[in-house]
Amino acid sequence: MRIAVIANSSWYLVNFRLSLMKALTAAGHEVVAVGPPDNYVGKLAAAGIRHRAVPLAAASVNPIRELGTVLALYRVIRDEGIEMVFSYTPKGNIYSAIAAAMNGSLTVPNISGLGRVFSRRSPLTWLVKQLYRWTFWRAVRVFFQNHDDLALFVRLGLVRAEKAQRLPGSGVDLVRFAPAERGTASASAERALQAGAAEASSRRNFAFLLVARLLWDKGVGEYIEAARKVRLKYPAVKFRLLGFLDVQNPSAIPKAKVEAWVAEGVVAYLGSTDDVLPYLSEADCVVLPSFYREGVPRTLLEAAAMARPLITTDAPGCRDAVDDGVTGLLCRPQDADDLADKMLRMIEMDRDELLAMGRRGREKMVREFDERIVISHYLQVVDEAAGRRA
Repeated sequence: MRIAVIANSSWYLVNFRLSLMKALTAAGHEVVAVGPPDNYVGKLAAAGIRHRAVPLAAASVNPIRELGTVLALYRVIRDEGIEMVFSYTPKGNIYSAIAAAMNGSLTVPNISGLGRVFSRRSPLTWLVKQLYRWTFWRAVRVFFQNHDDLALFVRLGLVRAEKAQRLPGSGVDLVRFAPAERGTASASAERALQAGAAEASSRRNFAFLLVARLLWDKGVGEYIEAARKVRLKYPAVKFRLLGFLDVQNPSAIPKAKVEAWVAEGVVAYLGSTDDVLPYLSEADCVVLPSFYREGVPRTLLEAAAMARPLITTDAPGCRDAVDDGVTGLLCRPQDADDLADKMLRMIEMDRDELLAMGRRGREKMVREFDERIVISHYLQVVDEAAGRRA
């Protein structure tokens, strides 16, 4: 089949869907990646995936521009002879479904978290729900990354229960993200950490790491406030922050604010990277206190696959990655005091208990979140559709 994989950035396509596109190609299907052009288009080409550019801007609300995006998607689907569309991100799902319907193509949207629209009531929330309801009725399947989002969409009548299916997030590459001892990071990562990365773990040099886009919704503010509280008792504990600055998002944290935190000494900002693996290997615990409606955060899956204990919020998507008290700890959303308490519990665990928690996290990833599980469901949908058409 001719398949389009559509998202609102080529960065997303490379970092989250490249393994799927490679698997589809290996199975004999023709795959086209569709999204805005950026620095990652070359990586798609290097992987043998053709790219078609469309102006799918996540932050735009200009109706003329948005209509232009739908028409651009329509033309790509028409010109490429696309038979099935796999789509991601809210605009990608809705606009792709409209464009696919205009061409008579099949659609399989993936709900990877509900984002700001569903967490803040507004007229836009009502409009987005109507668009979901209207576009999803003709979808072949609607994939969800967590049970909460699936149940909500079914309850609201946005998708029929028989079409809804939960996948284990976007999955994790268990070969690449494997358990590693601290101190095995690359030389470049060691230089970036600037703090003596190879020290043995203890209460004095315990290292926390938060990996995320630098948005208030990701709980970065709570992480900083909790760090201040923890350092009153353990002043040498390290708090690290890794992620993109100056993103085009209403919840973006200003660069000046991050610089002020660094100057205060409460956190080390490590910049952004395309390879989180060496940074995860230098962490004793990975933290994501998000109160955003996540799918299932890939950062948590990758950290757990490396046998790192987790602390995250008891919120949709985040809680799917953790068995509380077994593979990590859950804290209350938007509660820096509770987050600090969970950090202190993690610091004060003995070494064997900490390692056992990490091992159980790895076992959970192997059991539930192997990316091959996700890919197999996509291949099954394609095979079923191809069989029906034949």
